[in-house]
Amino acid sequence: MNWDTTKGNWNQFKGKVKEQWGKLTDDDLARIEGKRDQLLGRVQERYGIEKDEAERQVKQFESRH
Repeated sequence: MNWDTTKGNWNQFKGKVKEQWGKLTDDDLARIEGKRDQLLGRVQERYGIEKDEAERQVKQFESRH
């Protein structure tokens, strides 16, 4: 997965992100704007998980898309 491409196609891609992490709000998705580090932080915050776990989940997501 190339995050530069993801940023360019964020409006189309954010539906997949929302499917994976349903607790993310539309405001969260607007703030993330395709930025990987922002996604990590929001997943960590919304799900109350450690940074390492958020990183693991995002890497797993990346490998599928």
